[in-house]
Amino acid sequence: MATARNVKDVSPHEFVKAYAAHLKRSGKLELPEWTDIVKTGVLKELAPYDPDWYYIRVASMSRKIYLRGGLGVGAFQRIYGGSKRNGSRPRHFGKSSGSVARHILQQLQNMNIVEPDTRGGRKITSSGQRDLWTKLLEELFVVAP
Repeated sequence: MATARNVKDVSPHEFVKAYAAHLKRSGKLELPEWTDIVKTGVLKELAPYDPDWYYIRVASMSRKIYLRGGLGVGAFQRIYGGSKRNGSRPRHFGKSSGSVARHILQQLQNMNIVEPDTRGGRKITSSGQRDLWTKLLEELFVVAP
């Protein structure tokens, strides 16, 4: 297996799963009380079944900011949006919850992983890059002696 040099070299699914597990273990991320009852968008009918969905969304959003930067609440509403069922009428695109995206971005900013970008949205900080990469190496690539 070739060694990974940055976050782009690793499978997104593996990275998000590993970083979410790290966030859950670290205790730095404060879980809001509404995570078990909130819908993640107007297109959804129920709350997520996975109890760790919030950690997974935080890890996914931090990865997307790491790769692209300049993403704000509106961009994440489009990214995590999907097809809204309208009964017998045709389906249309529905945005995801802006409140969830806003809360996650505020928490990432309090953890010093992201900062406001001058052109709008958020960008990753140098300590955020280091945190994502070191945790990635610890979780995914256990170095054998």
